Amino acid sequence: MDETRIEDWDDAYANGAHIAGAADYPPRWAAAAASFREALGARAELDLAYGPGERQRLDLFHPEGAAEGLVVFIHGGYWRAFDKSTWSWLAGGPLARGWAVAMPSYTLAPDARLSAITQEIGRAVAFAARRVPGPLRLTGHSAGGHLAARMIAEGGPLPADVLARVARVVSISGVHDLRPLLRTAMNADLRLDAREAAAESPALLSPVPGARLLCVAGAEERPEFRRQNALLANIWAGLGAATAAEEIPGRHHFDVIDGLAEPRSRLVEGLLG
Repeated sequence: MDETRIEDWDDAYANGAHIAGAADYPPRWAAAAASFREALGARAELDLAYGPGERQRLDLFHPEGAAEGLVVFIHGGYWRAFDKSTWSWLAGGPLARGWAVAMPSYTLAPDARLSAITQEIGRAVAFAARRVPGPLRLTGHSAGGHLAARMIAEGGPLPADVLARVARVVSISGVHDLRPLLRTAMNADLRLDAREAAAESPALLSPVPGARLLCVAGAEERPEFRRQNALLANIWAGLGAATAAEEIPGRHHFDVIDGLAEPRSRLVEGLLG
């Protein structure tokens, strides 16, 4: 029997080093996002403040006509990088299907601990939910996948009335057990200790009653991301949630999100149901 042991934890969670042309992706994302916002015109409400912090702002994109409900997309970047302005184009799929889409920024590590970021995202979701009636769908990529799942884990920050509206969560390449990150160099910024890592790991928490969760990763992702993807769906299935885990063939960590921009992609179908 082959055994697996991770010897280099930084490499296990490194993505760009294993993706051809990795440096080209962020500027391409930013350009697509800017063009998307410009094309929406008045249907894009930008920089709405959901809290007093400098980065506690969200963009809210409206469909033509009354919205079917609200999708919230939470960006990744290992809780240390990016903001909402890079990802606007990913609203394209749900928006074309008649859903409003909110994209929040949040205070980044090391200026905020992960527990504080969780609270900020809860405030962002509640703020957006007050502006758009109907069902809620939450999704996020990488660190954002962790934060999306955290919203429907026990002890989450959502008010009861908002939580009751969350019909489905899709975690894309999410990190659901934070304990391995204690062994990485990035923890100098994250400042996780064993207690906080356990308290903020969805895989170590119970799902709220009625939770529905889809975990999606690219089939070409790093083994740790594929393991983390299957992990949460497996554990929460045993705790009463309706879960599924999928891997998208041919996709890696930087392009697994592309389907969100396409109205009839498997990713959007899984999100909107």
